[in-house]
Amino acid sequence: MPRMLEVSDEVRAEIGDEEADRLLAGENAPGSYDCTSCRTPGDSEQERTSTVLFVGDETAVLAFAHATCLPSQVVQVTEEQLQGAARSIAGSAAPQAAPEQAVLGVTSGLILLSGELHPALVVEPTAPIARPGTTGAGDDFLPLLIEQGFMPLPQIDSVPPVLHGWSVLLAMGQLHAILQPGPVGGTPVAWWQAHQALQVADSWRAAANKHQQVLLFAAPVGSIGRQPREDLLREALDKAAANGKLVAATLPLAGT
Repeated sequence: MPRMLEVSDEVRAEIGDEEADRLLAGENAPGSYDCTSCRTPGDSEQERTSTVLFVGDETAVLAFAHATCLPSQVVQVTEEQLQGAARSIAGSAAPQAAPEQAVLGVTSGLILLSGELHPALVVEPTAPIARPGTTGAGDDFLPLLIEQGFMPLPQIDSVPPVLHGWSVLLAMGQLHAILQPGPVGGTPVAWWQAHQALQVADSWRAAANKHQQVLLFAAPVGSIGRQPREDLLREALDKAAANGKLVAATLPLAGT
């Protein structure tokens, strides 16, 4: 039975017409799968399914997602991320001796600066971030971001400088990813990507469309926390800034 697959033009361009046609005919597509976005089961015979191609430096992995979670697309990732994705898709991830990898938590909110509301994203990891290749309990999250061009922020009183090459990907009113420059000026890659696209408030989206840019604040684990209201989020940001634990940049908006 033909699968209810969606293969975008960019995926087709990467895998070739012959492979794309075989997928659409149901020859190479799985019946059941685990959605690469929300990780719940899907069935390409019963529901619309997107083909998602993860492309690394040397290899590529084809995955499947509910069409309601992700559109069919090509996602540029690092080779290390791709190997992790391949193990996850195959369901054969080996046990890791290292501590559990930190996850970047992202919160959206509006920040008032000089009487005007600006859309902001606040990023805080769930655990300390160590510099690649090092061991120990240190937290290098802020130094690593400063090396990328983020600015230490002792107080929140003005819009941070624009960090060129980075961007915030917004599509259909949902937050999909924070993109950083690719290696050697190549295609941008996801620094953070939502497992399932995050809905943002209409007021946040309106402010983002007005300014065509988003303020990104980042703080080490334990600095901000999950704040239920924007006034409490601002208080936590101001405290982190006063304690020297906040960096920021302004990122252009990609999408609408």
